[in-house]
Amino acid sequence: MVDSVSPALARRIALAAQGFSRPLPESPGLRQVGGVVDRLGLLQIDSVNVFERSHYLPAFSRIGDYDRALLDRLTTGGRGRMIEYWAHQAAFIPRELWPLFEFRRAEYREKGSDWGGWVTENRTLAEWLRAELAANGPMRASEIEHDANERRGPWWGWSDVKRTLEMMFRTGEVVCVERRRFERVYALPEQALSPELLGEPPAQDDAVRHLIELAASALGIGTEADLADYWRMKRAPVRAAIRELEEAGVLLPVEVPGWTTGARPTPTWLHRDAKRPRRIDAAAVLSPFDPVVWFRPRTERLFDFHYRIEIYVPEPDRKFGYYSLPVLIDDRVVGRVDLKSDRQAGVLRVQSAWAEPGAPTETAARLAPVLLRAASWQGLDEVAVTGRGDLSPALDSELATARAGVA
Repeated sequence: MVDSVSPALARRIALAAQGFSRPLPESPGLRQVGGVVDRLGLLQIDSVNVFERSHYLPAFSRIGDYDRALLDRLTTGGRGRMIEYWAHQAAFIPRELWPLFEFRRAEYREKGSDWGGWVTENRTLAEWLRAELAANGPMRASEIEHDANERRGPWWGWSDVKRTLEMMFRTGEVVCVERRRFERVYALPEQALSPELLGEPPAQDDAVRHLIELAASALGIGTEADLADYWRMKRAPVRAAIRELEEAGVLLPVEVPGWTTGARPTPTWLHRDAKRPRRIDAAAVLSPFDPVVWFRPRTERLFDFHYRIEIYVPEPDRKFGYYSLPVLIDDRVVGRVDLKSDRQAGVLRVQSAWAEPGAPTETAARLAPVLLRAASWQGLDEVAVTGRGDLSPALDSELATARAGVA
């Protein structure tokens, strides 16, 4: 008999697995930041910095206004716990996961002229780049390029050096050890990874099974599509891994009423260690690239929340704003706020604030302290609401009350 999990319990299970079942620590330190990394298994990277770069946001959402330098210690340089690779998208992952992605590097090597084929066709340049890194240690592409490099073609103006390094990064001939001013710093694997990580990689089946188990632990509950999306994997090997994990008792088949494919219940699995909390007490804003919301079909299934970022939408056509962040209150996503850190003026600007249908009346009161905490975390002096959006008047009033209370 397959267990039935209510939609409300499924939400609570998912949020608890993601770290939203605990109160914010008073003074979050390296242990708490590392705990977020361990729980999620990766931090997606994105270049948009209008509020804060995406990889810093999951920890803020879960543990509050931590020192970002603590996360930098984990993601920067040869001693960092994390390294960048193409996991979900470009992401920081714990170094010990690097061998598990050998199957992906092999896929890139086999993809032909777009990826591995470029390196093969430009072997002389690739070998020269290896020699440069061997002689000089980790370097950015801009440090290697010289006037003879011709910028041409549709590759966003990249030189052949940059393009080749990017191909070598995906195929594993070089690694990215950190970002400096958001530019990748490349190194040879042997310069950045311990010998045990450079040994014989696990078989693909074993690697996929391990990664799917990590995804299931991070998600708490999920469908095949959810588990496959966590690491952006092909469905056939994921399906095989789920069968093996189910046979081993790691994944428990369940049904969630309303989660359907056509007229049939969508097969769903619960991780055996997933907590089933009776309630979630949380108030947070989420990065567009937070695992809670990054797979939009799951977001709609869990929260009945339709979410798209509007960065690439022409400004007159935007409904919610350039960089709107979902608002989580307890176990529901109840709205979104478009935030901008105006660092020159020292102001966190709430360029719009919107409530979802049925959002609780206390949404603005619960969100205001989150935004004040976000401003403090960003080193900004105040929060200013522009007034756009149906949640903005109430939010502005709550912030005014909070300022008066401090005064």
